[in-house]
Amino acid sequence: MKTGEKASRSKQGPVPVDWHAVRQRLDKARGAIEHAWTPSSAETLRVLMARAQALGRTPEAAETAGEHLDVVEFVLAHERYAVETRHVREVAPLENLTPLPCTPAFVLGIVNLRGEILSVIDIKKFFELPEQGLTDLNKIIVLQSGGMVFGILADAIAGVRRIPVAGIQPSLPTLTGIREDYLLGVTSERLVILDAERLLTDESIVVQEQVAG
Repeated sequence: MKTGEKASRSKQGPVPVDWHAVRQRLDKARGAIEHAWTPSSAETLRVLMARAQALGRTPEAAETAGEHLDVVEFVLAHERYAVETRHVREVAPLENLTPLPCTPAFVLGIVNLRGEILSVIDIKKFFELPEQGLTDLNKIIVLQSGGMVFGILADAIAGVRRIPVAGIQPSLPTLTGIREDYLLGVTSERLVILDAERLLTDESIVVQEQVAG
């Protein structure tokens, strides 16, 4: 290119920009990008269904995770048992026990608890567990449901604890016979949770005594 031609073009100034054409190219590029990221109707339906299922499971999982049992843990024949606190009225020392004649072997006797006469059930005998003899550690766990109330004998009280429902399994192979009938569940630590409601309503346990006047 000659020097004269360069000077002539520099005098004409820069080439004008066609902004209309630029906007058209940008709109076309934007449309292509949006189309590439738009899911099909089938994909949209799949995503929505997956979200709905996840949302439907979330409350149930949260509810299950939050469920628990509050129990009183105690010892029977070196084994650990528990009953729900909602059925436990109180725990009292074993004092002034009076045996009752002509009653089943599992009926240990009666006690006077602040003026109230209560039957005491030795569930070791009821469950055919080995005898340990009575000591100062023995306690009475007073169970109550509605109008029914009686005490069960514990070799010792271990305390009150909270157990997640998710950690309770139905049974163990070693728990058979009558213990399995009154079983609410077993934890991974082999804590046997008894069904206190069934104990309180079982007519074979409840002894009705009539004293002749």
